[in-house]
Amino acid sequence: MNRLDVSYISTDFEINDFQNEAWQKSQKIKLNYYWSGVSSETERRAVSWLLWSENALYIKFEGLQEEPLVINNKPNITEKATKLWERDVFEIFIAPDSEKTNRYFEFEVAPTGEWLDIKLEILPGGERRADFEYSSGMEAGACINGNKVLAAMKINWQAFGKKPRTGEIWRGNLFRCIGAGENRGYLAWLPTKTKIPNFHVPEAFGYFEFIKNRR
Repeated sequence: MNRLDVSYISTDFEINDFQNEAWQKSQKIKLNYYWSGVSSETERRAVSWLLWSENALYIKFEGLQEEPLVINNKPNITEKATKLWERDVFEIFIAPDSEKTNRYFEFEVAPTGEWLDIKLEILPGGERRADFEYSSGMEAGACINGNKVLAAMKINWQAFGKKPRTGEIWRGNLFRCIGAGENRGYLAWLPTKTKIPNFHVPEAFGYFEFIKNRR
C-alpha cells in the first residue's frame, strides 16, 4: 500500500510530548523493509505517524533498538547537523507538488535530538542539487526508552511555501538508518529497490492525503 492518511488535529502541542493523545488519531506506518525490498529483521523495524494542524506538520517515529546506537557523543541540537545520515537517524522526504516530485524536502532527526533539513531537486539526467542553506525552522525531539528510540519533528507550513487543503495529496517516503559498517541497515516505508542504498528516488514516493474526520 503506497497511500496513507495524514490526520488533522485542532490543537498544537509540544514536539517532545510523545504520549500526546493526538497521536492515537494517526495511521500507523510500518517501516519493515530494507530499501532493496527485502524484509528487515524484526528488531530493526520502526513505525511512524503523521498529523497536521492549521500551523504545522507533525511526524513521530518509534524504532526498536536491540543493538548499540550509532550516534554523536557530543550532539549539538542548536543548529543543523551535517552528514547526520551517516549515523542512526529517521528521515522523511516530502514533495508538496504531487506533479513535481523531483522537487522535495528532506528532514532528519537522530536519537540524540540532532536534526537536519535540506531542499532538493533532481535535475534532468539524474544530478541531485541540494540546498543546505535552506532553513525550515523545524523543531525536533528525541528520547531513548529502554529498547526503543522515539523521535519527532514539527514543521511549520512556511517551510514548504504552502499549506495543504483538506483532501490534498502530497508525495513522500519515510526511512530509518541503523547500524554501521557492513551491517548498516537502510529501511523504508516504500522500498526504492536501487542496486545500492539510495533513498532519493521520487518515483518510489507514496501518497500523503491530508484528511479531516475520516476516523
